[in-house]
Amino acid sequence: MKRLGALVTALTLCICIGGIGAAQGWSLAEAAKPYAGTSIKAIFLDRPGYKAAAKLLPEFEKITGIKVNTEVIPYENTREKIVLDMTARGGEYDVVLTDVVWIGEFASNGWLVPLEKFYNDPKLADPALNLKGFFPILLDSFGTWDKKIYGLPFDNYAGLLFYNKCMLQKAGFSKPPATWEELLKVYAPKLTNPKAGVYAFALQSRRGETQSADSFMRMLWPFGGSLIDPKTFEPNLLSPASLRGLQFRQDLMKYMPPGIVDYDHNEAVNALAQGKVAMITEWSAFYTTLADPKSSKLGNCLGVATEPAGPAGLKGALGGFSYGVNAFSPPERQAAAYLFIQWITSEAKAKDYVRAGGVSARMSVYKDPAIQKAFPFTVPMVKAWEQGNPIFRPRFPEWPEISEVIAQIGTEMMLGKVSVKDGAAQINAKVKEILTKAGYYDGKKPKLQ
Repeated sequence: MKRLGALVTALTLCICIGGIGAAQGWSLAEAAKPYAGTSIKAIFLDRPGYKAAAKLLPEFEKITGIKVNTEVIPYENTREKIVLDMTARGGEYDVVLTDVVWIGEFASNGWLVPLEKFYNDPKLADPALNLKGFFPILLDSFGTWDKKIYGLPFDNYAGLLFYNKCMLQKAGFSKPPATWEELLKVYAPKLTNPKAGVYAFALQSRRGETQSADSFMRMLWPFGGSLIDPKTFEPNLLSPASLRGLQFRQDLMKYMPPGIVDYDHNEAVNALAQGKVAMITEWSAFYTTLADPKSSKLGNCLGVATEPAGPAGLKGALGGFSYGVNAFSPPERQAAAYLFIQWITSEAKAKDYVRAGGVSARMSVYKDPAIQKAFPFTVPMVKAWEQGNPIFRPRFPEWPEISEVIAQIGTEMMLGKVSVKDGAAQINAKVKEILTKAGYYDGKKPKLQ
C-alpha cells in the first residue's frame, strides 16, 4: 500500500528521456508495422468499460493491422481461466486482465511481463505515455507490485452512492445521507415499505467475491476496522471498530429486500433502476446502466454522490483492473499486446473511452467541464480517488483463499446462522492459519504491499 510516487516519477523521466529521439517521428502505425497481421487475445467482462473498449477497437485495428480478439467471461470465472492458462504456460490470453487483488499472485509468480521492457523500448513506447497522468492510487494499486509496474489501469471503479432523488424527495429528503448512521437511523425507516415491496437500500452480497469484497469489506474501513492490523499484521476482525462495522451491516438488513444474500451487482443495480430500492452503493461504472432509459426507469430521478462517511470518515470502496502482458506469449504477440494496452489507456483516447461508456484512469479527462456535465458521477468518483483511501481488500497473493473463507462465513453472518462476533472470530482464526502457512510471520514474506 506504499505510495510509489517517486518510482512513477523516475519511470516517467526514463520514458521521456528514452523517447526524445523518437518523439519527432514516433507513431502508432509505424510502431505496429512489424506486427501487422498479428492476432492477440484479450479477456473482456460483460461490463460497460469493456463494451466501450469494443466500440474503439476497430480504430486500433485499422491503424495497426493488429487483430484484437476478445473473450467475454463472467467475472466469477476470470481468475480461474487465467490461472489455468498461466500454470499450463499456454499463452492463450496475451492481454491479461488483473483485478486489484490478483496483482500480487500474478506478478510474484512471474506470469506478467514488467512493462518497463516495453516502455523503455523507443520503438514501442509512445512518448506521450505519461505515467504521471494516471491517478496515483490507481496505478499503484492495480498495476504495481514490488516497485515494478506490471499493468496499466483500464477498468477503474470508485464505490459511489446511487439513489432515487424522487423517492427521497417524496420521503422529505432534499439530499442523500452524508453518513452511514444517518442512512440507517433517519433515511431507511422512511424509505422502507415491505407491503409495497419497496426498501431503502440494497447491498450486493452474493456468496463469492461480491460477499467478501462488496459487502463484508465495504463495512470495515468507514467504521475504522480492517481485516488485518497494519502494524502487527494480525487478523483484526475482533477489534471494536471492525465489529461495529459488521454489526452495522446486520442492523441495516431489515431495510433491505428479502434474499439480499443472493444479490449480485446486476440485481442491486436493477432494484434501483426499477424503483424497488431507494439507494445502493455500487461501482462508478454502473452509472451508464442506471442512466440508460432502455434498462432504467430512473430518468431525471437518478442521483449520485460519494459513499456515506463512517466514524472513521469517508472511506469508500476502491476497485478495478489493469491490463498486462502475458509472460508466456510469443514476443511478437507481447509487443502487439503492449501497443494495444498503451493505446486503450492513453490520454489521447481517454475522452473517447469515457464518452463510449468507460471509466478512464487519466486525471486530465475529468478536468473537462463538458465531461463533468455529461457524466455527473465523475465528480464524486474523482473526490473518492483523491482521498487516497486504503485498499479495502489486501493485495497479497493469498487473498483468493481468504476471500472464500469470508464469503462462506460472511454469508452465514447475514443469514443469522452465526453471530457477528463468533463469525469474526472464525474468520480471524482461518486468516491467521492461511497467513502463517504462507510465511508472513517468520520473515519469509513482506507483510505489506
